[in-house]
Amino acid sequence: MQSPAGGASDRPGLVGTYRRLWPYLWPHGRLDLQRRVFAAFFLLLVAKGVTMLTPFTFKWATDALVAAAGGKDGPLPTGLWAAPILLIGLYGLSRVAMALLTQVRDGLFAKVAMHAVRRLALQTFAHMHRLSLRFHLERKTGGLTRVLERGRNGIEELSRLMVLTLVPTIVEFLLVLGILAWEFDLRYSLVVLVMVAAYLGFTYKATEWRIAIRKRMNDSDTDANTKAVDSLLNYETVKYFGAEARETSRYDVSMAKYEKSSTQTYVSLAVLNAGQAVIFTAGMTVVMWLSARDIMAGKATIGGFVLVNAMLVQLSMPLNFMGMIYREIKQALIDIDDMFRILHRNPEIADRPGAPPLAVSAGVVRFEDVHFAYNPDRPILKGISFEVPAGRTVAVVGPSGAGKSTLSRLLFRFYEPQGGRILVDGEDIAAVQQESLRAAIGMVPQDTVLFNDTIGYNIRYGRWEASEAEVREAARLAQIDRFIAALPEGYDTPVGERGLKLSGGEKQRVAIARTILKGPPILVLDEATSALDSFTEREIQDALDRVSRGRTTLVIAHRLSTVVGADEIIVLDRGVIVERGDHPTLLARGGVYAAMWNRQREADAAREALKRAEGGEGESLRVRLESGEIPPPAAKAPEPASVA
Repeated sequence: MQSPAGGASDRPGLVGTYRRLWPYLWPHGRLDLQRRVFAAFFLLLVAKGVTMLTPFTFKWATDALVAAAGGKDGPLPTGLWAAPILLIGLYGLSRVAMALLTQVRDGLFAKVAMHAVRRLALQTFAHMHRLSLRFHLERKTGGLTRVLERGRNGIEELSRLMVLTLVPTIVEFLLVLGILAWEFDLRYSLVVLVMVAAYLGFTYKATEWRIAIRKRMNDSDTDANTKAVDSLLNYETVKYFGAEARETSRYDVSMAKYEKSSTQTYVSLAVLNAGQAVIFTAGMTVVMWLSARDIMAGKATIGGFVLVNAMLVQLSMPLNFMGMIYREIKQALIDIDDMFRILHRNPEIADRPGAPPLAVSAGVVRFEDVHFAYNPDRPILKGISFEVPAGRTVAVVGPSGAGKSTLSRLLFRFYEPQGGRILVDGEDIAAVQQESLRAAIGMVPQDTVLFNDTIGYNIRYGRWEASEAEVREAARLAQIDRFIAALPEGYDTPVGERGLKLSGGEKQRVAIARTILKGPPILVLDEATSALDSFTEREIQDALDRVSRGRTTLVIAHRLSTVVGADEIIVLDRGVIVERGDHPTLLARGGVYAAMWNRQREADAAREALKRAEGGEGESLRVRLESGEIPPPAAKAPEPASVA
């Protein structure tokens, strides 16, 4: 998948990203969440105050013990232990309070962060459904869901790291500098300031180096995931062509890149940790040396030495995570930006401001001089004009690539025509709400893909509020009720990924049942019986004839036997209408349609003969069919020409 992100230079920084996230972290109208934000920040300050108190209790206890130990030789009297023991208890209580305050703060803010994750992920998911079909066809589903997943994780990480880690660390660092300057002198603060600056500078450089490695690892991870999803979704195709080894090899190439970049990531982490340890240890050694000198000069107590050590050790824990924090924040910014880029992408097909809903009365569908091309240099439809009268059936036939299925995509407004217009009951569909338009049209597509749920769920998808009796009636009309009744779990039978547990004919009948359940005034049947055998095709065709009776029906077909009863048949070739009329009229004309009819009749006859034949005769017919040696049609197809 091509990343929806642009270059690093045009990505917003931390402040810009937080500005975009703020409406989600500070939701208007949610006082409960706003109170949690205030409470979390209050507890943050209180927790840091207690954190700073902890080293002081350690210092006070140490000084008390030294004073007590210097007063007498031998065992110390019990009374002299009273103050040190009390201070040691205070030290323990301060550490417990620090931990509890931190956990309560994290728990309070968790709901705020996860609510933001939920809102933004839901908004992005809904927006993905509003984007055009072209957007989804140009991207791989595995990579697109990866952007959504990483965006969710990025929001969670950014909220957690900034509010729960980075901000507390900055507060603690400022408190440490102030306390050192107040308790000792500016030399201590200056040393710590230089140490932290060197620490952060090294961390920044090393992390920038690591981010490039991490990006390669993420790219290889996405590539491997996309290939895995693509291969598993096409499991049957892989099996058809015995391509398991090739798919495994392709996956291994991506995993090899992932292995290499992951190894480099761990090595670079070791370098980062080692450099951080050297810089911090050097700074801590200098501060302790200053403290030792002050103690020997009588300017400080041993407790002060303990205080300096305890404060720096305490500061070292969040500093150790600075590289991770920087890297994760930067990665989170990239992931969130990728999600926002999708969220801010305008749909190719959008309702006009104030567009009214479509009001269907009769259901007349009319194409007026429609021109369309997926790419400007390859026109698909070249001035198509025809009408499907109310309650009548019009079929569109023609060779593959003639533009038949494009008609249904334009009718559903998956694309907009570059010229001409499409009308329903005299209303231009470009001027009405898309939702109302699609609610008025039922579709049985050529390639039926079911949700990975139950048969009942997939049928009910046509009209979610339908009763159980209506679902069963739709299944009966689609000639699948007996099949469902024979299953141990009945309507609760899982259909598997994309419906792979069902046969092609069973999937098609489920699709027909959910369209029947929808009950729209306009029907589009795009090769609706293409996956069925001849006997089942006749059964389903009878059901479709009953369902389409009284409804405006557009049939897109390749098998001409399914359209002989259509009120009008339109022959499409190379983007223009070359013939039109009913079945007897087109046969009598002896043109393109007649040639197609004769060719299919002869092919069907040959197949029937092949089934009946045995031995050498059957083998001979099989060879003739496979080689394409079928007697030529009785009528030669003329060159395509536009028919007024």
